[in-house]
Amino acid sequence: MKHIEILTTDTEVAELAGQLAAETAIAVDLEADSLHNYQEKICLMQISTMQRTVLIDTLAATDLSPLRPVFANPAIRKIFHAADYDLRSLKRDFDLKVHGLFDTMISAQLLGEERIGLADLLNKYFNVELDKKYQKADWSQRPLPDEMIRYAAADTNYLHRLMDLLVERLETLGRMSWVAEECALLEEVRFADNSGPLCLRFKGAGTLSRRELGVLECLLQWREGEGARLDRPVYKILGNKTLLELAQRMPQEKNGLRGIEGLPPRLVERFGKSLLAAVVRGRAIPEEELPLFPRQSRKLRDPAREDRFKLLKKWREKEAAKYALDPGVLINNFALDALALANPQSATELDRFAGLKAWQKAELGDGLLGALA
Repeated sequence: MKHIEILTTDTEVAELAGQLAAETAIAVDLEADSLHNYQEKICLMQISTMQRTVLIDTLAATDLSPLRPVFANPAIRKIFHAADYDLRSLKRDFDLKVHGLFDTMISAQLLGEERIGLADLLNKYFNVELDKKYQKADWSQRPLPDEMIRYAAADTNYLHRLMDLLVERLETLGRMSWVAEECALLEEVRFADNSGPLCLRFKGAGTLSRRELGVLECLLQWREGEGARLDRPVYKILGNKTLLELAQRMPQEKNGLRGIEGLPPRLVERFGKSLLAAVVRGRAIPEEELPLFPRQSRKLRDPAREDRFKLLKKWREKEAAKYALDPGVLINNFALDALALANPQSATELDRFAGLKAWQKAELGDGLLGALA
């Protein structure tokens, strides 16, 4: 196997940062352990220049602050594929903010590619078979097997060439400004603030009574504690459907735990007492302290708005065919519905409308106004 450079010290990272400062573009990818540990984290960073690929063991070399000027410098293009999760993770784990982003997945979408996965694009344009079997591997294990190291290095090896090919096509079609705007917006993404009751972010919680919400919150807090204690993702402790059924049933004795989906006898034996204790805590919460699920007021029917939305969808279908794009890539349904509500009737009103990007207004504005008129 060709030797792949792996940096394991903060000194090596600082030296690399100095070298990268002279580059005009670097390709970046990350590997994390979200499927294997309670607190997900970046375990490996891959960086490719045109000449070399380097892996940074971020569990060993933990001070990535020397890379901040490189990642923040818009003159050094940072090439990612599907950057959203990576950008959020870099900010959370290392306070690294990216400027000068070029996302090859966004570019492929705006070029009308039918398949936008990295493996699909590399196979199509370079006849490269990218084996994705390690996507869900445990990247926190050490030492990393040689095949996982080779896999990680391959992820960024071709991104420079892929970018060059996509840029050429984007420039030919006059869509580089579209990608630039989309990437600039993507640079600002962050993980959401997860403060407040866990139950209010739980799928299906909106159907529960306040008492059931209180029990669910105690069950969720119990699961978080077990996940932290065992260092396992919480979904591997007990699934969401199981917790939801427990909150609805509110069992008070061990027999009441039997027959619940996702709670076989072995888990009843293992977790039964602590689950029942969590239910007791939830049932004991004073009425005035119970969680309150925010209810959205029911939207009144607006036939004119609904007609405008249908009309805009038909218009979008025709426009998307002209651009050879997926209709949802051209303009998504959320934006169309907001347009149907706002119903702008002039270029000035459309310019003030916040639900569209600048490239969409410039490229599609006249057609939108014509459709609405």
